[in-house]
Amino acid sequence: MSSQVVTPNTEAAILARMLESDERELTPEAARYLLSMKLPTADEDRVDELSEKARAGSLTQAESEELDGYLHVGSLVAVWQSKARRILKHAPVSQQ
Repeated sequence: MSSQVVTPNTEAAILARMLESDERELTPEAARYLLSMKLPTADEDRVDELSEKARAGSLTQAESEELDGYLHVGSLVAVWQSKARRILKHAPVSQQ
């Protein structure tokens, strides 16, 4: 029996595994691109709507799964942006 934690095969989890398996270092240009990423306004509004419904205890199962998707993607992007900041912090001045 394996002691590994099974990661769900959500789109965000699959993408995270795919990117984490790449051993190449991000270029400063790619790091800057990652730092520029943000959720479109319509999606921000949807997250706010779903979060309000969650606080009120009125989310449907489908809405709960949708909100989880947003939260998983948000966490994934936050990790990538953290890595991007570290790369830029240590990049030679000529590459920044």
